Amino acid sequence: MGAVLGLIAALAYGASDFVAGIASRRTPVMLVTAVTLVTEFLLALVVLAFVHGAGPTPSALLWGALSGVGSAVGTLALYQGFAVGSMSIVATVSGVLTVVIPAVVGVAIGNRLTVLGLAGVLAAVVAVALVSWTGGLPFRRRTDDGRPSPSGDERRRTSGAGYGALAGASFALLFIALERSGTSSGVWPVASGQLLACLAIVPIVLIGMRRDRMPASTVLPALRLPAIAGVLGGLAAFSYLSATGLGELVIVAVLTSMYPAVTVLLARFVLGERWSRVQAAGLVLSAASVAAVALS
Repeated sequence: MGAVLGLIAALAYGASDFVAGIASRRTPVMLVTAVTLVTEFLLALVVLAFVHGAGPTPSALLWGALSGVGSAVGTLALYQGFAVGSMSIVATVSGVLTVVIPAVVGVAIGNRLTVLGLAGVLAAVVAVALVSWTGGLPFRRRTDDGRPSPSGDERRRTSGAGYGALAGASFALLFIALERSGTSSGVWPVASGQLLACLAIVPIVLIGMRRDRMPASTVLPALRLPAIAGVLGGLAAFSYLSATGLGELVIVAVLTSMYPAVTVLLARFVLGERWSRVQAAGLVLSAASVAAVALS
């Protein structure tokens, strides 16, 4: 069941990221992030009424709060990456780093990693380099000093990869903290984490809306997609937390980190995003690396 719940979390996270990615190209990223996080928090409160476990403990709340830091930073970085870069590249770089870091931490705290698993972690590092690679893309103009200036496609891939790396490291923190919080307190860790994330992001959004004087007629229609992303993200968090109680961090986190495959495939077939040969090889290698760690 741990593996099954991990895969369910991956599907929900991947679909959530795709929906939020589309919203981020139409609506300010900060607003999309805030609505998504608030929706996740409200959903956590509803679930908390039924899955409260033995009640909150200081340890569970603290680890949950730390997961909220990863959630807030990771969500904002991911959506910003989707807004300025290729959704396929951002999602893949994010997902591969979310594989590697929990795997290393899992080994450090006593989880076993076979030779196959170690090979998968090393392959994941190579996959990040391939997916982030922009060599060979056309240069359309030159800078003032005569050097070639990258095309719009190259800039999108480069900036997107950076945001994807930040998101991946942050989501790794989210996964590790939720695993450390345990399942005896029900969804209290998720609720405390989402509360902290909301407290960090929402005030900034409200200040920005007041400064920019965004009319309600413009804001309200833009809330639908982020709200859907929040529901999917909340379901993913609950599935992942439950999975950590039934399996080791290395396995559960790696399976959940397959979420970029969902995002990438949706971006390819719904949005028609294209991949270079090198980047396609990186995508395949990333999938193979995740599978290797999962099977170890």
